[in-house]
Amino acid sequence: MRAWGLAGRGAAALAGGMGIGRFAYTPILPMMHAQAGLTPRLGAALATANYTGYLAGAVAAVVVPRLVHSRWTLRLSLIVLAVTLALMPVDHSLWLVLRLIAGIASALVFVIAVNAVLHRLPSHHVGWTFGGGVGAGIALSGAVLAGGNWRTAWWISAVLTLACTIPAWHLTAATSTLSVSTAHRRSWHFNALLTSYTLEGIGYIIAGTFLVAAINETASGPVGNSAWIVVGLAAVPSTVVWAALSRRWSRPTLLLSALILQAIGIALPTIVHGVAAALISAALFGATFLGVANLAIALGTQLQVPHAVAVLTVGYSLGQIIGPLAVGPLLHNGYHEALLVSAAVVALAATAALPVRHPTRRFA
Repeated sequence: MRAWGLAGRGAAALAGGMGIGRFAYTPILPMMHAQAGLTPRLGAALATANYTGYLAGAVAAVVVPRLVHSRWTLRLSLIVLAVTLALMPVDHSLWLVLRLIAGIASALVFVIAVNAVLHRLPSHHVGWTFGGGVGAGIALSGAVLAGGNWRTAWWISAVLTLACTIPAWHLTAATSTLSVSTAHRRSWHFNALLTSYTLEGIGYIIAGTFLVAAINETASGPVGNSAWIVVGLAAVPSTVVWAALSRRWSRPTLLLSALILQAIGIALPTIVHGVAAALISAALFGATFLGVANLAIALGTQLQVPHAVAVLTVGYSLGQIIGPLAVGPLLHNGYHEALLVSAAVVALAATAALPVRHPTRRFA
């Protein structure tokens, strides 16, 4: 029961810090286009500001390791994140700054929460922490549109984040146990992993930001918003499934498989239009993006690289800055070209992961 309690607190932190606090922007984006006059370029700029903050938070976790082991850093980050969400409808001129600060807070929550559970819980519990946290948070973020107004949606997001903060309040941060003497062990595999995970950051965030808007271009009715809820629902059990599969197949092999499936899912709505394709795309995306994160972070930890979670998060967040900037010039033609770029980059991430496929079994 103590293990499930720790998993629950970690899941609550990830639900507030990532699933809602970070990803609520995706379902709110089309509403802001329609009601707040948000242009595609400004939408991409807001996404980039958030990802820049996420990079800054991840770098801070590497440079100042004490942050990763501070319960009060986690608490303050969740509170700051909720405040930034609540202020989004108040002043348009603050949008960029608020999304930047939200990114910093999200990164710190993610690194602290993951470190808190990764070394203390078996893979099954860690899987539920990832899926039940980020996945359930994403599903909840799809429900913020119930108010029918973009301002109300942001305020609901803030309330939900504060609600998640309550059970996460007593999550105990991890202590550092890794010896520096292992810093260069398996460096070739880790560098390949870091390259792949950085490319995944580029491809995944393009889809994560614009998937709903792209689906809305070709599917009628509330399919786009429903698709985002499907993403969250598919993500909830996904990490548990990937963890179960890792008992039979190596994590590098599963990482490669997840990246290939994700690339297919992202490309699908650009090739096949309609409700079925949209929902299958959402399910494949939801079933893989958390699995990729969980597998990559677990591999980085097994490769015994100091501060592996924070270092991988830096690469991931750097990719997330590059992604929206790279597809920004394509958005005047709609969002489908952006999804094709996203799928191609995720396919490159799978290629980059090939050298990590066959480390010795103790690192598999």
